Amino acid sequence: MSEARQGPLAGVRVLELAGLAPGPFAGMMLADHGAEVLRVDRVSAVTDRPRTDVMDRGKRTIGLDLKSPEGVAAFKDLVANSDVVIEVFRPGVAERLGIGPDDLHAVNERLVYGRMTGWGQDGPLAPTAGHDIDYIAISGVLSMLGREGEKPTPPINIIGDFAGGGLMLAYGVLLALLERERTGKGRVIDAAMVDGAALLFSMFYHGVQAGHWGPRGTNLLDTGAPMYDTYETADGQFLAVGSLEPQFWNTMVTLMGLTDLPDRDDRSQWPALKARLAEEFRSRTRAEWEAVFDGSDACVSPVLSMPEATAHPHNVARGAFTEVGGLTQPMPAPRLLGTPGPDLSPATRLDDLSAWGLPADVAAKLRSQGVLA
Repeated sequence: MSEARQGPLAGVRVLELAGLAPGPFAGMMLADHGAEVLRVDRVSAVTDRPRTDVMDRGKRTIGLDLKSPEGVAAFKDLVANSDVVIEVFRPGVAERLGIGPDDLHAVNERLVYGRMTGWGQDGPLAPTAGHDIDYIAISGVLSMLGREGEKPTPPINIIGDFAGGGLMLAYGVLLALLERERTGKGRVIDAAMVDGAALLFSMFYHGVQAGHWGPRGTNLLDTGAPMYDTYETADGQFLAVGSLEPQFWNTMVTLMGLTDLPDRDDRSQWPALKARLAEEFRSRTRAEWEAVFDGSDACVSPVLSMPEATAHPHNVARGAFTEVGGLTQPMPAPRLLGTPGPDLSPATRLDDLSAWGLPADVAAKLRSQGVLA
């Protein structure tokens, strides 16, 4: 891995305390654009083998015993030479370890301290356990996901963990770094997945209150409408139909050769119209339908598997995926045109910590004590 990071965040040093996926995802977002991210894990978890997890790309890693006074002291030495800390513990854990915001700001007042939890740093649920499904349930988001007449369906852990958590934390870090340019001081970020999930659904909160968004699975964008749904093909594959606007709908039904269809603007006709489309889509294979709609504005796309997606001509043309260490993975997004290509190398152990403020002799002593790896 190159020691000289490039990109808009080059020169920004981030200490990422190891945790579950949303924390590493936030660190990955920063590393993808040039930040120097040092992942701090348990001593026993660090070896000389590269970490091939996609979310550890572009990082370095060390093991540090933060339950020992020597480990905490070493961490504070690293903090003195850092810009950002990412912490994903339950509220109060960092304080008990002696590495909470007050502890670290006493060492480095410019430090941006990014905290991410499911429930936030305060509130009655703050000290309790939870997962993505719980956070999107309490935010009201889960109630809106699923088909009509069926139970709410969680969309894996994308909304709470990654979008509402990791991505919001990375955004908060950038806000705090920008503010620091004016104030000279770092800020504590309280990134709660329950907050982030709710924010992502801002448009729909408004829609419900305004009376134009109904129960789950009955609306324009939640599988209620025939022009925004998936349909099975003759070979058991699926197509995604997004022909919302009339001109795109007309293109689709014309290419399908359909006439005398129920009025799509009459909601009472939606079930009949969906049944008619479903019958027609089952008459040909996915590949045959792809040929029918190729190059058109019908807004009909094949539902690709992940391996298929990496080979799709559009994704290939844009270089949307790459292979690192034998693992295919998405390229960083968004693209900042004109910037150097990112370093996506698997994470490896960082032996020389002198540039981070930990001299070689001190590091050697800590390793002999089993405090550092």
